[in-house]
Amino acid sequence: MRISTNQIYDSGALGIQRNQQALYTLQNQLSTGRRVLSPEDDPVAAAQALVVAQSKELATQYAENQGNAKSQLSTLESNLGAITDLIQNVRERALQAGNGSLSNSERSFIASELQSRFDELMGLANSDDGTGQFLLSGYQGGGRPFAISGASAVAPALQSPVAYSGDDGERLIQVSGGRQMPINISGADLLMNIRAGNGTFATAVGGNSGGGINQGTATIDAGAVTNTSLWTAAVNTHDSFRIEFSNGGSGLEYQIYNQANVAMLASSAAFTPGQAISLQKTTAPAATFGAQVVVSGTPVAGDRFTIEPSPNQSLFKTLQNLIGTLQTPVGTASFSATEYNNRLGVELTNLDRALDNVSRVRADVGSRLKELVSLNDSAEDLKLQYSEVLSKLQDLDYTEAISKYSQQQVQFQAAQKSFAQISQLSLFDIL
Repeated sequence: MRISTNQIYDSGALGIQRNQQALYTLQNQLSTGRRVLSPEDDPVAAAQALVVAQSKELATQYAENQGNAKSQLSTLESNLGAITDLIQNVRERALQAGNGSLSNSERSFIASELQSRFDELMGLANSDDGTGQFLLSGYQGGGRPFAISGASAVAPALQSPVAYSGDDGERLIQVSGGRQMPINISGADLLMNIRAGNGTFATAVGGNSGGGINQGTATIDAGAVTNTSLWTAAVNTHDSFRIEFSNGGSGLEYQIYNQANVAMLASSAAFTPGQAISLQKTTAPAATFGAQVVVSGTPVAGDRFTIEPSPNQSLFKTLQNLIGTLQTPVGTASFSATEYNNRLGVELTNLDRALDNVSRVRADVGSRLKELVSLNDSAEDLKLQYSEVLSKLQDLDYTEAISKYSQQQVQFQAAQKSFAQISQLSLFDIL
């Protein structure tokens, strides 16, 4: 095989260029700390690193979303805490108003204070998150959720109901690959759709059958369901009940009537103040309805109490009812102390129901915040794992690289020197 002078020169130059390129690559790796500078350096590692880097960016975005969700939910939790404190304050004042020694003017002062609490509740219900998005408007974050209906909002306590203009929608944030978390709550669920009474049925004074309010001193409690399935079956047949008192041969007696005004007891039962009255039917076919109420004090003949399935009553309406009760003078023919105590007791029960409902929603928000802590910890662990994988795929082993760099320098210098010597071989140099 014959080798020309051009081939010798081309081969020598090519060898120098290869060594120079290898030296340049190693120098770049040492200066950047990266082993894979381009896909050609390690195609498999480059492809894997791209996938891992995308996963890491996604985890970083989830962590940012989790931070946003935590900020929103923390603001919401603070708002719920303020509403809880307000309800507890109102309840304390309502209990104080139950003191029989208070005068009408003193009760009126408490009513004025509760009016301020009502205005405060309206403010809390219409709070935003600082970016113009209302906390309790559901999906419609840009719209004010609560407003007083009617032409005037000057004295809403007795006449003007509060309307909810939001919805039940959830504003969701993607906080992980398989989890979208709501960062708001519905104002209707929180403040409007609260079951009155004991949550299953509500008791109330029914007025005297002879006309006007109840005439005795009897009060009724919120009642209790002792057997849910029996009560549900009873409500399917009778939507409401009425207890009516009368004078019997041995003293005061009571009869239970259904919604159709049909007597449920085969004969009127003797009444004992403070003793539980079981809601039942002793006429054929006999049935027990799985609920009971307690009537304390002494009713008179014709006094009545009603038991109806619990309707929804907003916290605003409960406050309005309380204010109206406190503003009504006690001791008149149309509003006795007994009537006052019964109405106050009903609204105290409704306050307890509202407090339970707010606590339920607040617990749900708290569970979301706790979940975010767990998700954030997982996201940080994932980011660390992704960083470790990327380091293994891309980062440089300095010990190995420095050794290769020294070796490559020797190769480069040898290529240069050998080429210089070969390029000087010529017969003309010795002639």
